[in-house]
Amino acid sequence: MTDAQMTPPAAVISGPDEPGIELVLEAVLFAALEPVPVKDLMAACAVADDTAGRAEIEAALEHLSAHYRDRSIELVRSAGGYRFRVRQRFSGHVQAAQPERPQRLSRALLETLAIIAYRQPVTRAEIEEIRGVAVSTQIMRSLTERGWVHVVGHKEVPGRPGLYATTRVLLDDLGLARLDELPPLDALRDLVDLPGGEAADPPVPETRDPGEGAPQGPESGR
Repeated sequence: MTDAQMTPPAAVISGPDEPGIELVLEAVLFAALEPVPVKDLMAACAVADDTAGRAEIEAALEHLSAHYRDRSIELVRSAGGYRFRVRQRFSGHVQAAQPERPQRLSRALLETLAIIAYRQPVTRAEIEEIRGVAVSTQIMRSLTERGWVHVVGHKEVPGRPGLYATTRVLLDDLGLARLDELPPLDALRDLVDLPGGEAADPPVPETRDPGEGAPQGPESGR
């Protein structure tokens, strides 16, 4: 056995008033409403141990993740940092216990989101060309208000339509660290689809000018 294998885990408690790094991380992550960056976790651990570095923090996070491996919640790393979330197979049970049912994400919204994710940056007119139907203002407004997409620029064509791209918020909500981890449409629906329903988009009018496509919903600055 090597010296490294004999090293005790970072979670060792040094005293009744001095919790180990792993316990500090667990408390911070349970209390957090959003993913927590490593630098903020380091700051939290510095209260108990000012010598905790990034490598030690990440080792403690790995140990904490292993601790929850067989539990109903899991520790995940996304673009914004680390967070606890309910495992997918328990999401139906959690939703059933909620007094208010969340709004469903329609197939039209999911297809629009997938096109933006895989073809970004893309204009609204280009989304409509790919889908073959008009993209309603409500669909674009819903995506921007959720903070999942935003306008990153304007295409240099007549009308200068907005170019849409996904945000870090989308990756955080899906528990992903990078865009190349995005799943195909069917798997994406499993991750974000919820009970309920939304109306489908209307067909694209044949007289629509392909140069039109400027965003009509509010832009997200995230």
